Amino acid sequence: MTAMPDQLRLTLLDEDGSLREVDLGGAASFPPPSAPLRSRTVFAAVHVTPQVHGDNTPGAPADIDWDTTLAFRRTMWRRGLGVADAMDTAQRNMGLDAAATRELIARSADAARAALADPEIAAVFPAGAQVRDLVVAGVSTDQRAETELSLDQIVDAYTEQLAATEATGAGAVLMASRHLARAARSAADYEDVYRRVLETASEPVVLHWLGTAFDPNLEGYFGSVDTAEASETLLRIIGEYPSRIRGVKMSLLDDAAEVAVRERLPEGVTMFTGDDFHFSHLIVGDGTGTPADGARVHGAYSDALLGAFAVTAPAASAAVQALDAGDADEARRILDASEELARHVFSAPTYHYKTGVAFMAWLNGHQRAFTMIGGLHSARSLPHLSRTIELAAATGDLEDPALAAERWHGMLRLNGYDVQGGTR
Repeated sequence: MTAMPDQLRLTLLDEDGSLREVDLGGAASFPPPSAPLRSRTVFAAVHVTPQVHGDNTPGAPADIDWDTTLAFRRTMWRRGLGVADAMDTAQRNMGLDAAATRELIARSADAARAALADPEIAAVFPAGAQVRDLVVAGVSTDQRAETELSLDQIVDAYTEQLAATEATGAGAVLMASRHLARAARSAADYEDVYRRVLETASEPVVLHWLGTAFDPNLEGYFGSVDTAEASETLLRIIGEYPSRIRGVKMSLLDDAAEVAVRERLPEGVTMFTGDDFHFSHLIVGDGTGTPADGARVHGAYSDALLGAFAVTAPAASAAVQALDAGDADEARRILDASEELARHVFSAPTYHYKTGVAFMAWLNGHQRAFTMIGGLHSARSLPHLSRTIELAAATGDLEDPALAAERWHGMLRLNGYDVQGGTR
């Protein structure tokens, strides 16, 4: 850890190119849990780190720095958070190719298995926890290079990935498929494909509904551009096979739609919010979901499967610890601050939020360079990144403020700015 000097100053870059300085506060005081988190189940959707010396140009096969990538997952587990892997946060459909995806799932599952043998990590998960409690992984159809597939081919592609993922011990998340969005002609087509895939699942899976803000190719998913109509299709699928469905992750950035579906889920099927704009009130709920005895009240709140929590993992863990202690107000305060940062990281074009996730990982010392596969570390402007570090400092999401300032100031200097940042 870098020593924290007195009166550390942070130089920021505004949209007009001007520089300004602000005081940089101390490190966040969000201690890791000492016991399993009880009130909410949280998965942080995490990114991958490429080799710094690799060919990270657009279209090149992903060349992943496995040591750094897996170490980042262990930081989540130490916080009592599960990991959602090989999903859009890991640049699925934006640079993470099929071979790298399969290897990532296998390596993450092996790392989770090893983590369960680590007393420090095992202590913050329930007794008897399994690999699928620490890691769930995306299952899609993207190993097929063809643009167009028939419904039968889509089922085959889904089931191939599902079998491979289940073989690792990881839980499965059935991701929204671009192939299915192109091939389906009605809600009935979605119901048919999901029915046939679910019938092959050996363990309950999470369904994933990803909105067009994250992937414009998924317009009209579940058979309609009308969210209420599409929700009926989703609920019919769940209602037919509730025992095969662990939960549903909704990433529409529409909190009202999420609550409407959540209230109608069968007992035993969990709503995992994927709403990076409104997660605070969705997770905390109205307070009735956190009674003093720690019991979980179905439908009163959402659990979480969020890319935002890759940025704010210490805060996410602390918020659930507050809920466990019966302090919903403190949980809401922590999550409201995190949500402010998330709204910026996920601002339009939303699908480039991954750049902010990697940027924050670099600032917090979880990777040695600000690099991404496909060169996507260049997808956000310097003023956008400046606002990211400013909000992270204000919300307590810089784990080592002195290190973050040092790295950010070096980045500004590299881009031609005369930065004198430091103490005064």
